[in-house]
Amino acid sequence: MTRTQTFIDPDRLREDLEGSPPDSRDFQRIAQRIRELKGLPLQDVKTLLRVVDPLQRAQILELAGWVKDQIYGKRMVLFAPLYLGNICSNNCLYCGFRKDNISLVRRQLDQQEIARETLHLIQDGHKRLMVLNGESEDIPLDYILESLKTIYAQRLGQNRIRRINLEIAPLDVSGFKLLATAHIGTYVCFQETYDPKIYARVHPSGPKSDYEWRLYAMDRAMEGGLEDVGIGALFGLGDWRFEVLAMFEHAHHLEEKFGCGPHTVSVPRLEPADGAELSRNVPHPVSDEDFKYLVALLRVSLPYAGIILSTREKPELRRELFHYGVSQISAGSRTNPGAYTGSCEATPQFSLGDHRSLAEVVQDLVENGFVPSFCTGCYRRGRVGADFMDLAKPGLIQHYCLPNGLLSFQEYLEDFAPPHLKAKGERLIAELTDSLAKSRLRDRTVRGLQKVREGQRDVYY
Repeated sequence: MTRTQTFIDPDRLREDLEGSPPDSRDFQRIAQRIRELKGLPLQDVKTLLRVVDPLQRAQILELAGWVKDQIYGKRMVLFAPLYLGNICSNNCLYCGFRKDNISLVRRQLDQQEIARETLHLIQDGHKRLMVLNGESEDIPLDYILESLKTIYAQRLGQNRIRRINLEIAPLDVSGFKLLATAHIGTYVCFQETYDPKIYARVHPSGPKSDYEWRLYAMDRAMEGGLEDVGIGALFGLGDWRFEVLAMFEHAHHLEEKFGCGPHTVSVPRLEPADGAELSRNVPHPVSDEDFKYLVALLRVSLPYAGIILSTREKPELRRELFHYGVSQISAGSRTNPGAYTGSCEATPQFSLGDHRSLAEVVQDLVENGFVPSFCTGCYRRGRVGADFMDLAKPGLIQHYCLPNGLLSFQEYLEDFAPPHLKAKGERLIAELTDSLAKSRLRDRTVRGLQKVREGQRDVYY
């Protein structure tokens, strides 16, 4: 793919980051606009990226928590990654799966192994997965499609995986059309870095070395019929401010072309990986303080998007970020194929910061006043793409997110939680049910909770 110009103009973005921090009047004007819950124009995002005053940054953090609460309420969506294989034709200098890492044990799970991994995750209480795979010409799309069917087919009593989000290499439009028939949730693909010069250096060979092919993956996905897409950057490869501004440009491009921005935005930071020297010498380290600010900035500028935080980060920082706009997190994660059942001795794709089990993460969320949500109602009710955004942008999606989150959490408490956690969870559910403003919504939620307690499963609105 060759274009004379893309929607990312690196030189202009770098120029946009230059200039003075905002004065008090300009900052307060932007803060007031944030409270309108309509997102921010590009000029305001540029301005906030130049903020250095600790008090102004603290105000953005506070506003980000408020925005998240207004749109999504106290729910926090939980999922687990499931790696199908680590065979890869790319040579990304930061990745443990890189082709030239000859010390890595390579594995591609067969369907029986995928079924066992899935059952293990169901037994833990998971309902949502992010399925990942290396990029190789030896792994056809048919294998991915068959694997998705295998995952959906697994049952433990009434428990099953209800929705799969998918992170695989970019396809052409015809490939995405096939993928659109597989009942996935969100298609996710990280640009890694939007700076084409850095991109070329860290992706020296393999299909992924084509910057523009990856940059326009979401265009092809949406042209192929996928309504929900997720973007992201790997923070640490380039200037974090540049990457945030570029992600905003990417979101604006999709909104302008398809009438719908990204469903999710992911914010992974570069972590050490065996066999990838670059990952241990991060070119542009992002401090915890800058990381908190960039998460908050994404929340206030793209208030409708889900912000995904992985287990790359330590529990203490994850706990803080729950209050600054994160709305989806992985839990109990493993990043190598066969890891959940111990069927593969391969090293992980990268180092994890949070090694806690799903139950431990759930307890932490409850103790901090958040609802652990396993809900997949929007996907199955057709509240996707532009329809989801029509509800999310004015904050109406909370009328579905919180009740459905409570119902899915009640299921978890009934089927998987130890007694002490169940007691804490029940108290939180009662408190948040009582807080529902509309009596009809509250009554419907109460009826749904009672159905779950009586043994009915998969209750959602």
